[in-house]
Amino acid sequence: MNTKKRVVVGLSGGVDSSVTAYLLKEQGYEVIGMFMKNWHDESVTISNECPWMEDSTDAMLVAEKLSIPFQAIDLSADYQKRIVDYMFAEYKAGRTPNPDILCNREIKFDIFLKAAQKLKADYVATGHYCQRGELEVDGKTVYRLLAGADANKDQSYFLCQLNQEQLSKALFPIGHLQKSEVRKIAKEQDLVTADKKDSQGLCFIGKVRLPDFLQQQLKPKKGKIIVIPEDLPLYAEKTVPAGVSPQDFDQETLDAICMPLHYHADQGKQIGEHNGAHYFTVGQRKGLQVGGTGKPLFVIGTDTVVNNIYTGLGETHPGLLRYGLFVPKSDVHWIREDLRLEPGTTATYSGRIRYRQALSPVTLIMKENGLYVLFEQAQKGIASGQFVAWYDGAEAIGSGTIF
Repeated sequence: MNTKKRVVVGLSGGVDSSVTAYLLKEQGYEVIGMFMKNWHDESVTISNECPWMEDSTDAMLVAEKLSIPFQAIDLSADYQKRIVDYMFAEYKAGRTPNPDILCNREIKFDIFLKAAQKLKADYVATGHYCQRGELEVDGKTVYRLLAGADANKDQSYFLCQLNQEQLSKALFPIGHLQKSEVRKIAKEQDLVTADKKDSQGLCFIGKVRLPDFLQQQLKPKKGKIIVIPEDLPLYAEKTVPAGVSPQDFDQETLDAICMPLHYHADQGKQIGEHNGAHYFTVGQRKGLQVGGTGKPLFVIGTDTVVNNIYTGLGETHPGLLRYGLFVPKSDVHWIREDLRLEPGTTATYSGRIRYRQALSPVTLIMKENGLYVLFEQAQKGIASGQFVAWYDGAEAIGSGTIF
């Protein structure tokens, strides 16, 4: 029983963080509940679709019920600068950011952590479905980020940009539980959030469609939708050579497989118009509003400079499927610093490029310019700006922003 350690819990007004606070109190920690207000620009959202006031009230009621101190902290200026502005800049450049991963790295385990430390907290805790482990390497404690026990809710991918310092201060008290068990505990403790529905996505967007949100700064601009044929000669270079181990690929082959494709209008034919290439992302199917194509139409490339969208017909179009991706040197992040690859070395792990995606075997090849990630199975819809994360079993080892 630990009676001295102080923990600040990010109380969001949801069931997961509520149970997090309850469990920590039961374990003997001194618990403080803190609600983060991350967004309040009424001009870009519909206020009743972003119930932060209701969430704040629920968080306060939970703190009252558990007899723990409670305070709210307004982080909206930092959130605007570090998350929202970044999102707009990335979409404007034709890339696909992941605000959830950034929010954890930049807000919850940076700005919020610093606010907690001003309250002399030893740890911050969140209601994430993941687990923290420890081991000793060369006499030093190394922190491990492990998948949550509930495979359907595992959120380790969203925390794949955390570092050792952040992990050393983080607690994830519900990571070993199933969601059903968390709800059961909340009901038994008569917490107001016990039956509350899980929030979907980022509150500030609410139920507003992402293009509508982006239109606040990125204005609509008519452009061409081009369909690209399957037999484009450059697709032949993107295939993985048969019978050759990825470690033996030459530089030209690695670049051909891992670097993003760039299209131009005369490679295909126009089949429609769109309202702005920056509203679309690779792999997207909805929102194109082009009918009569037979097979479903997918975005396989965007060009925000000339304002064209490039599409392919069907889920097996070679422009939609890729065996590799590249992470520039400055964007490679190791959670496990002790497992960092040096240029000229390789490793095999499992990887994913989106939340809740099944892990797929990958080969990592580190070069002077960055990391080449080669998948055993072709991946659908690899988009620049997304994050790739690699795992050893249930442990997240590192991650990077896709070029």
